[in-house]
Amino acid sequence: MSTWYEKAVFYHMYPLGMTGAPKKNQEEEIVNRFDQLDQWIPHIKKLNCNAIYIGPLFESSTHGYDTRDYKLVDRRLGDNDSFQNFVSLCHESGIKVVVDGVFNHTGREFFAFRDIQEKRWDSPYKDWYRGVNFNGGSPMGDSFGYEAWQGHYELPCLNLWNPEVRNYLFDVIQFWVNTFDIDGIRLDCANVLDFNFMKEMRQATSKMKEDFWLMGEVIHGDYARWVNPEMLHSVTNYELHKSLYSGFNDHNFFEIAHNVRRLEAIHRQLYTFVDNHDEDRIASKLKQKDHLIPIYTCLFTLPGIPSIYYGGEWGIEGSRTRTSDEALRPALDASQDSKLHTPLTDHISLLGKIHSDHPEYHGGLYQELLLTNRQYAFARKSTGSICITAVNNDDQDVNISIPVPIHATEAENLMDGSQIPVENGKIAVMLAGNGGVVLKIREE
Repeated sequence: MSTWYEKAVFYHMYPLGMTGAPKKNQEEEIVNRFDQLDQWIPHIKKLNCNAIYIGPLFESSTHGYDTRDYKLVDRRLGDNDSFQNFVSLCHESGIKVVVDGVFNHTGREFFAFRDIQEKRWDSPYKDWYRGVNFNGGSPMGDSFGYEAWQGHYELPCLNLWNPEVRNYLFDVIQFWVNTFDIDGIRLDCANVLDFNFMKEMRQATSKMKEDFWLMGEVIHGDYARWVNPEMLHSVTNYELHKSLYSGFNDHNFFEIAHNVRRLEAIHRQLYTFVDNHDEDRIASKLKQKDHLIPIYTCLFTLPGIPSIYYGGEWGIEGSRTRTSDEALRPALDASQDSKLHTPLTDHISLLGKIHSDHPEYHGGLYQELLLTNRQYAFARKSTGSICITAVNNDDQDVNISIPVPIHATEAENLMDGSQIPVENGKIAVMLAGNGGVVLKIREE
């Protein structure tokens, strides 16, 4: 029996950005912006997404990753009740909710760090952070030193080897499950988290809620080190992200196909995307905007758990600068769909339905069928049927003949419902310039 996350199509929300919340948390009063976020749920449902990754959410000082309080929703977004209501509305719409878990570091206003500032070596929390020493100061003017995340001293690193810290964080997760009924956690900076910490988390969370999902942010490395029965269910597939945009920009489908083959052992479990809150918008990365249609076709039909970053369905642009990610995290309103809606929006909605409706995409085996620099066809397999994707990154229409690896006489074009004959074990299709097709073939 498959789990919900094997069938998931994610919508990625960065709430502080999309609601236009203040960059610094200097508000004394709670300001409820969940009334804006609630309005996204019908839009997300219309896109045929059935899961949301939302974060950061919890009380922080600035960008959301400098946590003040793990058990409070950021007052710039609302209160705990408003987030609880958001999750309930999502669940009523058949949408799972996964939140950010920022466990590598806290902000300087977190209670344990402030206690060290006040009591120094007499603080019971002095071992909650890495590298705490009282022989010198910090660049922030503290009377002690500590290890900071990538040299950012506003982000002191937690000591995850300390059992007290681990137990505290597991208690936090239990609080999130009990209070908000969340369905999973995306682990920030999972590539640097202690492996034993993640193993214990897997054991603990599996008892908290059935099919609770753990996904980690990992950019480089052997993904199988993290994705295994003892640790995480999934990690971010940055390798596929890179090969997708560069493969289209260079008219080189070999790069994409090579990446899929290389990750074959675990690629069906990985979280796939073309942009996110840390990466330039795909509409800005691509040299040709016409490639948006086929690149999303690849995202939804290649192995993996696909995710759309908010606004991606409208093809909005945005690039980071040396000093700011703000352009990647703009204020948007769900009602803007009436103004920003494009053929890409409808295409993504259709792909979401195809991915959800067809078991081939819920862990189905991958088979490469045709590969040139500019055309690429592959199959995803289920019992008694396959789905074939064929895409074209050339500006010109092209006719191709694709081998069909099962015995059949007819294929259904899932994009328009038309029927195409299978003759002599092959199917002839015309691919529009910068277009593609998704076919369903049932074994006879």
